Amino acid sequence: MSLALKQVFNKDRTFRPKRKFEPGTQRFELHKKAQASLNAGLDLKQAVQLPHGEDLNDWVAVHVVDFFNRINLIYGTVSDSCTDQSCPVMSGGPKYEYRWQDENKYRKPTALPAPKYMNMLMDWIEVQINNEHIFPTNVGTPFPKTFMQVAKKILSRLFRVFVHVYIHHFDRVSQMGAEAHVNTCYKHFYYFVTEFNLTDHKELEPLKEMTARMCH
Repeated sequence: MSLALKQVFNKDRTFRPKRKFEPGTQRFELHKKAQASLNAGLDLKQAVQLPHGEDLNDWVAVHVVDFFNRINLIYGTVSDSCTDQSCPVMSGGPKYEYRWQDENKYRKPTALPAPKYMNMLMDWIEVQINNEHIFPTNVGTPFPKTFMQVAKKILSRLFRVFVHVYIHHFDRVSQMGAEAHVNTCYKHFYYFVTEFNLTDHKELEPLKEMTARMCH
């Protein structure tokens, strides 16, 4: 790894603190299993498959948190060049504009500058994954019936970060020498959400051509 890349991916450049798994928990063991598959160089399509005997909710929860951490890091590499002036709306090229909506301040879909959208998004995801009623950490505590619905919403919104980074800031990613890392993370994410049907196909449209070349 180049010195520039090490500087990009050190903990100081992370967009916000990482969410960690507690050692000794089932989630921690699953996280280690997922990481071991990746570290062993296992094909990404195989690495995302549900291990025999494991619970799908647990597997999805582990990956949602992991992708949140990693996509945070990716956005952190371009955040200095993603400003209200350079990106006055959160978009993925001229055809796709993303509006923010939540249950608090923005009850109607609202156009925001990309940095503001990213902050709202990461804050919102952080609240979801730290909510014990949605992402229970204790073994034996059941997941709520709405868990998959929340997971799908998180992953769909995280996909928009990839869209914005690839379409508007990929020159910065290349400049930092992080292209291979970002591409691998994207492929991992894409194979995971398509393996378990966790993102609507219309959400995937903005990167369809790139994905066809990259993810055979």
